[in-house]
Parts: sequence; C-alpha cells; structure tokens
Amino acid sequence: MTMQRAHALLTDDAGEIDRRVFSDPDLFQMEMGKIFNKTWLFVGHESQIPQVGDFIQSRMGVDSVIVTRDREGTIRVLLNTCRHRGMKVCRYDEGNTRLFYCPYHAWTYDLSGRLVNLPHAENYESFDKARWSLKQAPHVTSFRGFIWATWDEAAQPFEEYLGDLRQPLWDGLGPWDGGDGEVEIISGTLKWIVPCNWKIIAENFAGDPLHEPSHASVNRVRLGPGGRRDPLGKLFLTHFPTGHGFVVEQFDPSVDRGFYAASPATAEYHRISMQKRYARLGERAGTPLVLGTVFPNAAIHTSQPRTLMVAHPLTADKTEMWRMFFVDKDAPQEVKDYLRRYYMAYGGPGGMTEQDDMENWTYAFQATLSDNCRTLPFNYGAALKMQPLDTQIAGTVSAELMSEQNTRNYYKVWAACMDKD
Repeated sequence: MTMQRAHALLTDDAGEIDRRVFSDPDLFQMEMGKIFNKTWLFVGHESQIPQVGDFIQSRMGVDSVIVTRDREGTIRVLLNTCRHRGMKVCRYDEGNTRLFYCPYHAWTYDLSGRLVNLPHAENYESFDKARWSLKQAPHVTSFRGFIWATWDEAAQPFEEYLGDLRQPLWDGLGPWDGGDGEVEIISGTLKWIVPCNWKIIAENFAGDPLHEPSHASVNRVRLGPGGRRDPLGKLFLTHFPTGHGFVVEQFDPSVDRGFYAASPATAEYHRISMQKRYARLGERAGTPLVLGTVFPNAAIHTSQPRTLMVAHPLTADKTEMWRMFFVDKDAPQEVKDYLRRYYMAYGGPGGMTEQDDMENWTYAFQATLSDNCRTLPFNYGAALKMQPLDTQIAGTVSAELMSEQNTRNYYKVWAACMDKD
C-alpha cells in the first residue's frame, strides 16, 4: 500500500473509479486515519442535550464518543473508552448523569472527562489523575444547534471548512420562517446496518439526480401531492472545494406553493412561515438547499423531509446508518406530529424511499467483491466536460442537472485527503 495509491484509483479525464475504492480493507483503515481523524464530523444536536449532565452516545468514524454538557454548560465530546482497560464508560444511548462510571474496574470520570476516582488509589505510586482523563475532541462547535467535532488539533475552523456553503446551510438548518428561532430533533435517532461501504451511501446524497428512476414506485404511492414530496422548482447541482455537494432549488419565493396540502394545519403554518422567510431573506429565500452531503459522511435534507443522516463506517463492507428528523421547535404540536409521520414514511429503515436506496447500495457494493467485477471501473462520466454555470448560487454550479460533477468532486477530495502526508 503506497501513500499515493488513492488518486491512482481514479481516472479523472474519463470519470472512472476503481471498484477497490469501496472494498479494499487496507484503504478502509487508511480512511479512518486520513479522513475521519482529520475532518469535521457531525455528532449530535443541542436539543438532545439541553441540560447539564445530559448526554448522548455518538460516533466519530469507528470510535464511540459521548456528547455531553458539563457543569459549566460547555459541550464536550469524549472518547468512550476507559483509560484503565478500555471498557466503555457509557453504554446508554442517551440520558442524564453526574459521572461516567466504568463497570469493569470502577474508574470514574466527571462530565468534562476528568478522572475523579479510582479504587485503591493509594496503591498507584506518583499517580497523576489528569494524565488519565478521557480523551476529548480538541475542537467542538455548534452550528445553528448542530454539533460538529474533529480530532485534528490543527483543523481549520468549522465555518472555514464549510466555505461558501456556510450561508445556505445556515439558512437551511434554521426554522422555516428564516428567523433566529431553533429547530429540534424529534423521535430520537433511527439506527440500522447496511451491508455496503460508507462512501456508496454518502455519495448518493451529495447530488446524484441520475438515480431518480429508483424512486418511481414511491412517487406513484404519493407520500405527498407531488409524489414522495411536493413539487420542487428548478434544480441545480453545486459542489465546494472541501468535498461538500448539494442540490439547490430555485423558485419565486413570493408565490405560495401550497405545500403540505394533506395537513391543513401544516399547510397554513408553512405558508405563514414562508411569507416571513421571504420578508427576512429576500431573494435568498428562493434558492434554498434541498439535500446534500457535508464531507465526508453527513447527509442533510433541508426541504422535504427535513432530516440529517450519517453513514458511520464500521468495516469496509458494513455501515451503520443514523437518521434523525428535525422540525421547528415552536411549531404547533399538530404540525410536529404530521411531519413526524410523513418523515418516517419517507426515510429511515422503514421509509419507502430509503428501502429503494438500500437495495441499490447493497447490490452495488456486492459488485465490488469478485475478481470479475473488480476489473471493471465504475463510471462517473455524466457531463464530464461541461463548464460551470455563472450564477449567484454558492459553489461550483453545474450547467446540466443530470451531471455527476458532485460525485467526481467528492472522490477528488477523498483522494487528496488519503494521499496527504
């Protein structure tokens, strides 16, 4: 395994990618160090830990982490492994506590990760408790309530990592009315295993309109008036230098589009919210993000449904998917209940759209394993030579919607991370 192998697996001028990118266990191990230890990763939302002592168990790559709020109200992200013998000090998905207690040998840590007690401490000579605290992520930030962390001491600030994506993502993660209010996570976190490589999932949400035929049956079922969602405006693809890729919508924000007609209360709340949004954001309200991926593995839907999905890598051939749904915190309960039912019918392990996707991902990954299949590259060549569109939309915008520019950029950044010294 050479340090330059990753880029050699991409054929940029032809839009081709070697299938070993998705199945090689050595590459997977490199990804954990080169990507998941170096980039910003989504770990949770502030609405999940509103009080001192609240915690959730999350993941950063293959590592279990604890996201908690300490006694000063500071959000901490702690590696979930006892410094004595490695046992998890937190085995619950969520809760409230004063201390994290290891059930193996009873080493005990406070909410900031400091070791505060160990049995028979007198038998440890010249023991420095501070040295044996839980490891914590050196940089943690909350971006509109969404919590991100990185293990990289030298990481650029999160908003610099977003680049020109910052403003549209800020707008997309806020309340419908475009104000300074908050959103909240509802119905907890859905978690399930998909037998495929994590990148196959992440790229799917980074801007791949070519897979729309997969959802034809769901559109016929009509989860919403326009199919699986309400009709959208004109769509564009846009990508960014740090690997993020999104679908963007363009429409006239001064016109009521009649969304959520199946629920009069939700339709009215949305209509009034959109009027306020237009008054606050102006024409910016007419070019919102629809869905996309923040590199490397956090996929965000900011329209219908409003949801965040994380593709947590377990092994080269197995991914743990997490999906959570968010709504305006101040929305009426009737609206929240309707949106919860709609969102769960759409996405997650029982969601009709996600079932289509999972079948595609699983079979695509299986086709990277055999000797015959491994000799055949995947094709990412749609709109390969097309020049970007000159527009006010942030990022590098494709002049053709049926393009694979976002996924090509995703793997270009992936290779650069993998080949970096």
